[in-house]
Amino acid sequence: MNLSGRIAIVTGAGGGLGRCHALELARHGAKVVVNDLGRDAAKGVAEEIRAAGGEAIAVAASVTDESSVAAMVAETLDRWGRIDILVNNAGILRDKSFAKMDIADFRTVVDVHLMGAAICTKAVWETMRAQKHGRIVMTTSSSGLYGNFGQANYGAAKMALVGLMQTLAIEGEKYGIRVNCLAPTAATQMTGGVLSEDALACLDPALVSPGVAHLASDEAPSRAILCAGAGHFAAAHVTLTEGIHIGERADAAPAVAAGWSRIADRSGEIVPAYGFTQAEREIAAAGCDSEAMAVAN
Repeated sequence: MNLSGRIAIVTGAGGGLGRCHALELARHGAKVVVNDLGRDAAKGVAEEIRAAGGEAIAVAASVTDESSVAAMVAETLDRWGRIDILVNNAGILRDKSFAKMDIADFRTVVDVHLMGAAICTKAVWETMRAQKHGRIVMTTSSSGLYGNFGQANYGAAKMALVGLMQTLAIEGEKYGIRVNCLAPTAATQMTGGVLSEDALACLDPALVSPGVAHLASDEAPSRAILCAGAGHFAAAHVTLTEGIHIGERADAAPAVAAGWSRIADRSGEIVPAYGFTQAEREIAAAGCDSEAMAVAN
């Protein structure tokens, strides 16, 4: 693992997971922009990196503020001339059951997690395209992938980041940009009230960050969802079952109900290479011609 000469921006890096990501990337040779809402927190982590012999600067900015993010990117380019790595880590929680949740709390969480990541990614996208190299990490969550009580806003935002990652990985491929998701489990300020004390004791956030280093490296995959916690690493996938063709018939709805066990059968499921894989399969099952397939694409 060698990130020497690589320039990384880590958002929400003043503490918790972001701090550990920044330290880990610096340990492997990257120069790091430590971003956080709090200037003192960002400066503290940047000083840690410099004390260990690395290079880092601190930038206080909200990821939801386009002008502040643009200024951070401009400052990075002025200092180091390129941006190779973006770790979209900044986030907040506003947990409540959906029945008790205000739409304002829903919108705030989506703005920080989803729109914040989109704003930061858009700000570095042209630079990465021009230099034909980029590594972007979106921070998703098991709450988005699988659901979690009291986290409708958080889960919606986190699953949306998977969709953003999937499309950007396709669009960035020919420019050498690889985009992945990280689903971390760690003892941080955000999870302090969610997990038990025994569980938190095992979940040092530093045990997640080696996965980020890999996703930032030259050997990184693309379109992966890396789940990490307590030193354990696994991959999650969005899959598509073989399904059944019912077609146009009067009893189509009852046929869907009757065929549900076959529709949901996971034997033979695939990980689609792109979104239109679903349409291609449906058109083929319907017996449509290749011209119809081309229109679908």
